[in-house]
Amino acid sequence: MSEAAVTLDGWYCLHDFRTVDWTTWKMVPSEERQAAIHEFMALVDKWNTTQSGKNGSHALYTIVGQKADFMMMILRPTMEELNEIENEFNKTKLAEFTIPAHSYVSVVELSNYLPAGEDPYQNPQILARLYPELPKAKHVCFYPMDKRRQGNDNWYMLPMEDRRNMMRSHGMIGRQYAGKVKQIITGSVGFDDYEWGVTLFSDDVLQFKKLVYEMRFDEVSARYGEFGSFFVGNILEEDKVEKFLHV
Repeated sequence: MSEAAVTLDGWYCLHDFRTVDWTTWKMVPSEERQAAIHEFMALVDKWNTTQSGKNGSHALYTIVGQKADFMMMILRPTMEELNEIENEFNKTKLAEFTIPAHSYVSVVELSNYLPAGEDPYQNPQILARLYPELPKAKHVCFYPMDKRRQGNDNWYMLPMEDRRNMMRSHGMIGRQYAGKVKQIITGSVGFDDYEWGVTLFSDDVLQFKKLVYEMRFDEVSARYGEFGSFFVGNILEEDKVEKFLHV
C-alpha cells in the first residue's frame, strides 16, 4: 500500500451557485423586491462582521454563462456553520426567486508533501493559506478535479517520492503566476463528488486560461488529472447587488 500524503486542513468551504428566476422576480411589486434585497444585504452584513473578526470569509460573484447567475463562496470553522448559513439564506425572501444550480462542499487544504520538520500550524504563512480572507479580485474561476485511478495511470499507486517530485514540479508552474492569480485549494474526499475544488482569483481573467492551459502539459495534470465543470465570473460588489437584481 502506497503512503498517504498528510493534509493540513483549515476552514470548511461552501460554493453555493444560484440561478435567478427572473420572470417571477419581475412580477413581484417593487416594494417587496426592495425588502428582499435589504434582507439579503443584512445577511451579508453578518458575514462581514464574522470576516472582520477573522472567524471566516466570503465572496460574492456573478457567473457568466447559463450554469448559474451568481455564486456565494463561504468559509467557516465548522461544517455546522456552513449548514446554518445555507439554511439562513434559503429562508430569505430572495431565495424564493432563486434555483439551486450547483454546490460544492470541501475544506481548505494543503498537501503536506514536504519532509517532516516544524509544526506547520505554527507557521504564519501556512496559517494564512489555511484560514484565508478571500480576495476582492475582479474575476473568479472554480472547478473540481480528481486524480486519475485507471490502469497504469493510478495516482494512488505511485510511491510517495514520485508523487512528491511531481507535485513539486506542478507547484513551480503555479508560482510563476504569483501576483497574477491567487489559488485556494479545498479538499473534498468524502465531502463531494470530486476530490478537490480549485478556486482561482485574478484581476485579469485571461490568466485563468493561461494558467490552466500551461498546467495541462505538466504530468500531474496531463496524465493524472480529471476535471469537472468550470465556472467563471465577475465580482459582485455589495454596492452593486441592487443593480444586479434590478428589473
